[in-house]
Amino acid sequence: MNEHPVLSWSEDGETRSARWRSERGAPPPGRVVIADDRMKADAAYRLACDGAALLWRGDFQNARQLLQALARRVDRKPRRPRPPAPGSSPADVFHLYRQARSRRARTLGMLLIPLAEDYSVPLRRAPDVGQACIEAYGPGQERSVTSLRELLGLIGAHEWRKAGIEIPALGGRIHPHYGVFAPVRSEYVDLVATAPLPASALPLAFDIGTGTGVLAAVLARRGVARVVATERDPRALACARENIARLALAGQVEVVEADLFPEGRARLIVCNPPWIPARPSSPLEHAIYDPDCRTLHAFIGGLAARLEPGGEGWLVLSDIAEHLGLRSRNGLLAAFDEAGLRVAERTDVRPHHPRVADAGDPLHAARAAEVTSLWRLVVQ
Repeated sequence: MNEHPVLSWSEDGETRSARWRSERGAPPPGRVVIADDRMKADAAYRLACDGAALLWRGDFQNARQLLQALARRVDRKPRRPRPPAPGSSPADVFHLYRQARSRRARTLGMLLIPLAEDYSVPLRRAPDVGQACIEAYGPGQERSVTSLRELLGLIGAHEWRKAGIEIPALGGRIHPHYGVFAPVRSEYVDLVATAPLPASALPLAFDIGTGTGVLAAVLARRGVARVVATERDPRALACARENIARLALAGQVEVVEADLFPEGRARLIVCNPPWIPARPSSPLEHAIYDPDCRTLHAFIGGLAARLEPGGEGWLVLSDIAEHLGLRSRNGLLAAFDEAGLRVAERTDVRPHHPRVADAGDPLHAARAAEVTSLWRLVVQ
């Protein structure tokens, strides 16, 4: 266990240790308290807020109930909600929101569950989490400890992977893997499924940062003879290849490991980059947050050199970052111009996910105004 983070604690008069697992990259807690069914929620909450982790030795289902009780305490609204500070910008509200979410995750992550070498949970009434852990962590080799919150996330991801997500534009299902962004928001898929193709017959298209492979599959279903889909994340590579095989599209779609563009040029190049310029704090957030718009600007800057004459680049992008004050429309248009690109057409659609109507969401104003666009870019 020397090459991995190790969690150490004292129990029954001896020092014990196990591998520490945290997909969000949290360090091992410095203080561990042994807890069981006798632990009261208020006491557990105080300990968690003070930075003490609770290593659970009681009934698994009681641990789930305790986690729910901790969440209620974390989310408890003050009697007098604090108004935004005078002069607060949308960006300030966004950063405060992320800080609050980070504190919430840290507090709820203090309830820990032991895992045996084969990922069995040595607790009463514990479910079989072996396959879910293998899908996220790989084969088990040693005893480990993770937060119950993370373990429940693994179980949920396993269920998503088994059931899949119906994609009407495909006439089939996409099965997301743990740590790979799931295409639960259908509007960006529909944009790619309905935009006019740059030619009646397309021999080749690129899908940059394919994730689950959903957009590459949509292009193949639309009749593109060959699609090269790129990805750099190992989990996404495996996920996309599995989905393409499930959809019987392996003869049309090739999933390759690349930082951005593959070799060569294409008549159509599609990219759905992360939409918000901020630092990700977990593997899943890499599909949402793009520090300093690096991926966005790398795609825009390299597009012209990769397009065949008469070709188009399709940039699928939400404007929520503009409403949050994190990116400007003028800056985006200037990036197009600097890269030698012009906008041939833009198609807009409003999202329809539940948060759009949630007035209690601190980011409600931005979400309510959000528009997702497909920018059809051509070389000037």
